[in-house]
Amino acid sequence: MIVHNFAEGHSLVNQYLAEMRDINVQADRLRFRRNLERLGEIFAYEISKTLNYETRAVTTPLQVDADCEFISDPVVLATIFRAGVPFHQGFLRYLDNAENAFVSAYRKYKEKENFDICIEYLASPGLDGKTLILCDPMLATGASMELSYRALLTKGTPGKVHIASVIASQKAVDYMQQVMPADAELWVGVVDPVINDHSYIVPGLGDAGDLAYGIKE
Repeated sequence: MIVHNFAEGHSLVNQYLAEMRDINVQADRLRFRRNLERLGEIFAYEISKTLNYETRAVTTPLQVDADCEFISDPVVLATIFRAGVPFHQGFLRYLDNAENAFVSAYRKYKEKENFDICIEYLASPGLDGKTLILCDPMLATGASMELSYRALLTKGTPGKVHIASVIASQKAVDYMQQVMPADAELWVGVVDPVINDHSYIVPGLGDAGDLAYGIKE
C-alpha cells in the first residue's frame, strides 16, 4: 500500500488541521465542518492526479474545437456516517460526476473500553472495475474502515481503491497495510503516534462527529 502523508510537506492542509485541533477554534461547528470540506477538496484534487483521462473536443464560443481532458475512470465516493459527511461533501464538490456510497459503522460498547464495530446501513452502486474512494476523517484502529470496505465489496470488486483520512494513528496505518489490497493508496493529513485506552487518536482532535454536529447521547 502506498501512503501519502500531507504533513511531510508544506500545504494548506497543515493550517486547516491546526484549526481543527485547536480547542478554541474547533468549538465553532460551522468552521469545523467547513475545514473538513476544505480538506476533502484538497484530497480530491491530489487523488485526481492518479486517475485516467481521455481527450474530447470541446467547441468554444469562437466555434473552434479545443482538445480537453476529462476523467475517464468511473469513480465512486464512499463515506462512513456521520463524521464523514462534510469530508465527503468536499470530495464531491471536485469530483462532481462521481457516484456515491454510504456506510453506517459505529462502535457498540460492551464495556467502557470494550466495543464491537457494527454495520447497520449500506447504500452503494455496483463497484466492479470502478475507482473507489473511501473517506472517513479519523482512522484510529482501522477496524471501522476495514469493515466498511468489506461491506462495500458485496457490491462488486473495485479496480482501484483509495482510502482517505484527515488524521490516522500509526497503528491504523500499519493495520491498513496488512488488510487492504497491495495496490491501494492511503491519503492522510497527518499520522499521530498513538491511540489511548478508549481507542482515540492522541493528540488527535477529539470526536469529529460531535465537533461537526453536536454531542450524541
